[in-house]
Amino acid sequence: MIEVKIVGAGLAGCECALSLAKHGVKVKLFDMKPKKMSPAHHNTNFCELVCSNTLKSSSLEFAGGLLKEELSILDSEVLKSAKESAVGEGEALTVDRELFSQSVTKKILENKNITVVCEEVTKIDENELTVIATGPLTSDGLSKEIERLTGQELYFYDAIAPIVDAESINKEKTFVGDRWKDDGTDYVNCPLNEQEYKEFYDALVNAERVELKNFEQEKNFEGCLPVEVMAKRGFDVLRFGPMKPVGFKTQEKPYAVVQLRKENKIGSMLNLVGFQTNLKYAEQKRVFSLIPALKNAKFLRYGSMHRNSFINAPKFLTAQSNLKTHPNIFIAGQLSGVEGYTESIASGLLCAIFVLQYLGKMPKQKLSIKTCLGALSNYLVSANEVGFQPMHINWGLLAPINAPKDKKKEEMAKRAITEIKEFNKIWKD
Repeated sequence: MIEVKIVGAGLAGCECALSLAKHGVKVKLFDMKPKKMSPAHHNTNFCELVCSNTLKSSSLEFAGGLLKEELSILDSEVLKSAKESAVGEGEALTVDRELFSQSVTKKILENKNITVVCEEVTKIDENELTVIATGPLTSDGLSKEIERLTGQELYFYDAIAPIVDAESINKEKTFVGDRWKDDGTDYVNCPLNEQEYKEFYDALVNAERVELKNFEQEKNFEGCLPVEVMAKRGFDVLRFGPMKPVGFKTQEKPYAVVQLRKENKIGSMLNLVGFQTNLKYAEQKRVFSLIPALKNAKFLRYGSMHRNSFINAPKFLTAQSNLKTHPNIFIAGQLSGVEGYTESIASGLLCAIFVLQYLGKMPKQKLSIKTCLGALSNYLVSANEVGFQPMHINWGLLAPINAPKDKKKEEMAKRAITEIKEFNKIWKD
């Protein structure tokens, strides 16, 4: 019996493993945890979320919401775990990181078709059917091996945001509410007046950063810029970004707002939304304490920078996510060039579909760009090779539709769901 080797037990790797196992395929899942941990990982369970704990909106008003609906129809096990560990009741699918990773790990360990091997993989056997899903934190050894297979350098940088103790913030200096919903309760908002913002801004742009070592230059991804890098682009950049003061129903309009989002179900930990950073720890304490509500905040985790990795997908991948030069080697998740948690889950499920088709266990029916899954897959092979960058799902990736402007998203969602339901008849078989 053919056994599929999956390297990496993150979102894509676990989804791919569970989806293949569900179809009777034997999987050997490799992960270097707990013997070896990346600089950004602290949890020994699989599917650890690093940068944030939100999978963003589930509303069909957003392409990301439609992607979740498509994954739900196709019975994504990782998405099920996310919903089971959800924090709050808003449209955003925000999860308790610990409960989420525990849930996925339990599913993996209890599955009779999945064998887990806890060791670092640094060599790929070109004769084995392999899925590489090691994500943005691919180890140095495996990175060199992938570079050997593709001939491409593999890195840029992401940053993660700090987390504070909810009990330590000054609640008198906050208000609860969503930017766009009158009854939203998932965010604690920390307003600043103009003078407070100026003091905070001046301190931020002049604060000391951690020096990156062992690399010649810093390569930032635009979708996850450190807050200090954003600030240096202009005085008002943050006020039009993570600190925008619009959409709130307050008597007095704030000049800028820092949002805190629940990090766990009980709300004892709060994440500084959009405040990914590479400032030195002491500087984070000094600068972020200038936010009035955080003056005496206790930091449970400081922000940090970590290396990210992806391949030039349009150059090296086929439409089935396998390498053009090595058809038995598939690439899934952020390593393939998708960006975001939900997108990584989607990539893992897509890769399972492609592997089943490769093995002749499923008809080679293609998901079209009328669906988010098809559109995401299509982007990887149709984007420009020059300057290729990872991409979140968005409406612009989907096929256009002839409908009134105010109905376009609704009609595109209906069209996609209809096609996914038809595809699901094959998928379930």
